Formats: sequence, structure tokens, C-alpha cells
Amino acid sequence: MRARVRAPSGCAVDAAREAADARRRAFLKRTAGMLLLPAFGSSLLTACGGGGDFDTDADATPRLASVDNFRDVGGAPDGYPTADGRRVKRGVFYRSSVLTLSADDKATLGTLGIAAVYDLRTPGEVSRTPDVLPTGAAYATVNIDGTNDVVTSVPASAADAVAMMQTLNRNFVTSDFERAAYGALLTDLASGSGAQIFHSTAGKDRTGWAAALLLSIANVPLDVIVADYLLTNTYSTASIQARVDAIRQQSGDDAAANAMPLFSAQSSYLQAGFDQVQQSYGTMPAYLTQGLGLAQSTIDALRARLVV
Repeated sequence: MRARVRAPSGCAVDAAREAADARRRAFLKRTAGMLLLPAFGSSLLTACGGGGDFDTDADATPRLASVDNFRDVGGAPDGYPTADGRRVKRGVFYRSSVLTLSADDKATLGTLGIAAVYDLRTPGEVSRTPDVLPTGAAYATVNIDGTNDVVTSVPASAADAVAMMQTLNRNFVTSDFERAAYGALLTDLASGSGAQIFHSTAGKDRTGWAAALLLSIANVPLDVIVADYLLTNTYSTASIQARVDAIRQQSGDDAAANAMPLFSAQSSYLQAGFDQVQQSYGTMPAYLTQGLGLAQSTIDALRARLVV
């Protein structure tokens, strides 16, 4: 399997979107003071996505039949490029959906030197579907949203579902508990040794935000970060369709169409999180240090682990 991503371009934008993009470019310029993130064109983090064309890690990371959204945070076979001319290291951090490993896939993960697994799910999710751990891997839970279980209301429309997902991503920035949880996760990742996996249930949003933060610290261009986030739609096509089909069988076509945005990745979800960073903290470095409580030494340690 080989996946090749081309971020879409050429969408028309209205005056309001152009004004929002101008604010976003200013945000990125301010952010560049610490993380060297560049300013991009007006397509960045809009529904149209960013420009660019790059290979994913499909040929370089083992595909797991039992865990569809397992992939290397480093991305492309030679690592995602950074804005300052470096590359993201591969084989350091992996992102994933829940580790429902078959015996064969457990053996495959055993070849990657996994030292630790960080489970970002609620206690209810963990109890229903416990992880099957790679041999020798330590296990830790970091309950990102702080509740006992995930409770998802049935959206009245697809637009309501999109709004729910955008709010979820904003909460990564505005919630005291969620900021503390992400700060704890990144601190542990910085001080760890060996390869590490972090995951949620689908490996899309809680996991996607953690991956976006790591790639931001590595100075990966934000259009690439968004395209990486959208790869869930490629790797998890079958499981997304299965969830939608289950709702269709139980509640009909309209309910399935309304729920579909809950299961897929859309660039506006990640955009909502980054926009909230800009609104609440002004820059990504301020969010990392003031919002997540990370010491500069922790950020530096993460960057040292992330780039080559």
C-alpha cells in the first residue's frame, strides 16, 4: 500500500476568510520567534487545506491489519521536512488507534523497540477495549478529557456534528484539565527513551492534537501537519464506513449522514484548535509554556528527539 497526499488548493475564499487567514499568518509570524514556523499562503488551515505534495510513511512503517490507524509521527519515508531545513526522525514516536493487536501484529510491533504506550482514553473506553501491549512496553494512561467515559450526543445535522468536533478541538486549548493532561503527556514523551506510542480510540482527535503539537515543535510546516491529520481518512476508511453503516442500519440514512463528520477528519477541526491557540495565547510557544506549563528545556528535549 502506498498513499500519496496532495493537499487541495484553488478553493475560492470570501472576504471574511481572507481576513481570518491574514490574522493566522500574523500568528504564525509571531510563533516563528521560538519554533521557526513560517507564514503560509491564504490556503493554510482553511477547508481547502494547504499546498504541497508528499509521500506518507505507508511503505516505511509496518501496516497492522488489526490496528488501522497506526503510523509513524515522522511521516514520510525520510521524515517530514521542517521549515528550517531538517527532517523529522522516524522510529521515535508512533500514533495509533486503540491497540487491538492480533498475535501477528503484536509480533510486528515487537520489532520496533516500543518502550512505552500512552493511552489517552477515558477509563470507560479502556475497560471496554483494553490495549494489547507490545512485549516489554510500559503502559500509562493519560485521560485527556478527564471524564469517566465518552458521551457523544446524536447530532441533529451534519453541520451540528462538524460544530461538535470543532468545539472538541478548541477544548484542547481552553480546558484547564485538558491542557494539564497534554502537558503531562509531552513531558513524559520528552523524558522517555526508546520508541513510544500514544493513542486514543480512533487515533484521530485526542491523538491528532498530540501529533500536531509534536510536529509543530519539530517546525513542520502547518500545511503538512494538516495533511498528516487528514490521513486518518485514508488509513481508517474501512472502520469509518463500518461505524457509519452501523448507524444506518439502526437509525436510517439521515442519521448516518448526520453522524459521518464525527468519525472522519476534516481540516476545520484542527483549524479550530490552532485558531483557539491564536485567540487565547497569541503564539504556539505561549500555549506550550503558559497553557501546557512546559519548561523550555522540555520543549528543547522534544525537539532534540524529533529532528535530525
